[in-house]
Amino acid sequence: MKTNKSFTKRIKITRRGKLVARKPGQNHFNAKESRKSQMNQSRSQNLSFSPKVMQRYITTASPSKN
Repeated sequence: MKTNKSFTKRIKITRRGKLVARKPGQNHFNAKESRKSQMNQSRSQNLSFSPKVMQRYITTASPSKN
């Protein structure tokens, strides 16, 4: 099964092996959003996959530097 390259560029792997990505839909049209929703969009989210699917992304994603 092929790895989705565009998606793997958006995820990072933590030291513990968790997958973290930005929430979608926050690049533009944020002026009318409430401040609460703007701050919620700036946070990243943990991705939960089955172990089989996660193995596809762990081998190709870049580890974070934190």
